[in-house]
Amino acid sequence: MADKAAVLILGGTRDALDLAAALDGRFDVVTSLAGRTSTPAQPRGRLRVGGFGGAVGMAKYLRSENIALAIDATHPFAARISANAAAACAETRTPRLVLARPQWQPEAGDNWIDVASPEEAASGLAALGNRVFLSVGRQDLGCFAECEGVWFLLRTIEPLGDDVPLGAHEAIVGRGPFPHDNELALLERHEIDLVVSRNSGGAATRGKLSAARVLGLPVVMIRRPPAPEGDVVDAVEPAVRWVEAAF
Repeated sequence: MADKAAVLILGGTRDALDLAAALDGRFDVVTSLAGRTSTPAQPRGRLRVGGFGGAVGMAKYLRSENIALAIDATHPFAARISANAAAACAETRTPRLVLARPQWQPEAGDNWIDVASPEEAASGLAALGNRVFLSVGRQDLGCFAECEGVWFLLRTIEPLGDDVPLGAHEAIVGRGPFPHDNELALLERHEIDLVVSRNSGGAATRGKLSAARVLGLPVVMIRRPPAPEGDVVDAVEPAVRWVEAAF
């Protein structure tokens, strides 16, 4: 692959997979995954799994692998890896692009409660509902540990195990996309009266929002963390054009 420019994709999203497929063949594509999922979808090109060791470790990797471009296509709430990527690329002067799918926007009939963080979402939750579909990352579950009188429905790609830091709850396993009708049936079956969600954007998990709209349920919507400064696109096609323009 020495004759092809090396492009690092920080992955873990559908967009990252699609981007790797679009670039593979013309470039030496390396997709990096954090390794939190034991059976991830396999991207085109090369794959590395595991952390870099912070910004310093990532900078070392960029140099050792002669990475020409880096594209941050991680989950919109993966703030730490995005910050590390920004710092590592600045240190090594590696051009960096952020591929961030558009945020969801409320539609007519939605009842969204905008909050800045999982901690803010947890405060006063019991006053809004007592059977909650909690759609946040595994690392944020602990923020809801003190919510008394609330039963939670959780859904993750892989089983959570026995160390869930919540009181009354049920955990189910599923991998998107989750169509509207399925989400509607899920919320009705579990008698959900409140949805808590991160504003991840994308079509794969949007169904819970349209289902909540039909049922007239409030949605506590957690804002995205601010992204590091730099070039940003919101779809795979302009990301491909950005890479092509660099050469």
